[in-house]
Amino acid sequence: MKNTSKYYLVDASVLPEVFLKVVEAKKILSSGTIKNVNEAVRKVGISRSAYYKYKDHIFPFYETSRGKVITLFFTVEDYAGILSSIINRIADSKANIITINQNIPINGLADVTITIETGQMIRDIKDLLDDISNIEGVKRQEILARE
Repeated sequence: MKNTSKYYLVDASVLPEVFLKVVEAKKILSSGTIKNVNEAVRKVGISRSAYYKYKDHIFPFYETSRGKVITLFFTVEDYAGILSSIINRIADSKANIITINQNIPINGLADVTITIETGQMIRDIKDLLDDISNIEGVKRQEILARE
């Protein structure tokens, strides 16, 4: 049978509330604070049938990025040590850096692409990007590609 699934990246603010509650219930279950589905769905305020209907079809972005190759893009100010700071944050998260490419700075800004493998990461890709965005001199960041 041919797989006809299509995938979209959608902002959570436009999703029906039930989808967000299913993700919340899955997070509670994976954390181990609640051991069974009945308690988790009761806590988030959805039915068991809604949970089971959607649980295999909605995932947080970071969850689908585990064990993947991701290319990150940054625009950074041109000063000594900024690339090292970014690399250190990536290394601290236990991501494996595959490639690094930094373009020649123009008007005091340089574009950097870093490709990482996320299989051994100890934190979510979103948390890593949030952490990197707090580095002084990082002006822009985005995920360019995921495999």
